[in-house]
Amino acid sequence: MPDVKHFDPDAALDTVVRLFWRHGVASTGVQDVVTATGLNRSSLYATFGGKQELYHAALRRYIEQRSQPAFRRVAEDERGLPAITDFFAGLIEARCSGEYARWGCMVSNAHAGAENGDPEVRALLDRHHQQLRDALHTALVTAESRGDLGPDADLDAAADLLALLAYGVNLRSRAGADADELGRTVTAALASLGGRAEP
Repeated sequence: MPDVKHFDPDAALDTVVRLFWRHGVASTGVQDVVTATGLNRSSLYATFGGKQELYHAALRRYIEQRSQPAFRRVAEDERGLPAITDFFAGLIEARCSGEYARWGCMVSNAHAGAENGDPEVRALLDRHHQQLRDALHTALVTAESRGDLGPDADLDAAADLLALLAYGVNLRSRAGADADELGRTVTAALASLGGRAEP
């Protein structure tokens, strides 16, 4: 067995992210982590701490590598509403097809699980939500400046609505919702803002 000096902590953490993402923290034991990574318990504990600390590290890693790049793309895209449309189209594709289909989102899964009672997890979830909401709000400001929203659009409320819609896509896809059904819901939500683009 490799020891703490002879393994790549980043590679091990990537494996752990996938394990917690797919199965959740409650259903994943330390032995599952040992089996998936090939590491012994002492190496894991010495590097990451206990199971809860390992989960914290995995959730941070997921947010940094998967969530934040998507948020930056939406916020920095100067097209406005089409950027939001593309965000949701990519989200639906990722959740309904490919390697991680039907896994949901690790963050949304944490919102729905008992792990959200952990203060550190709750802080990560709250920060993630604010970043998602802020990115969508930035894109809506751009859309408004381009004349793509209705005259009565409330950008704060619309950003909140779209953030909640993203969580809904994540949770419904995990439960087996059809990609076309999810796409129609997104289209209806954007149409309610006065938008013309479709995912």
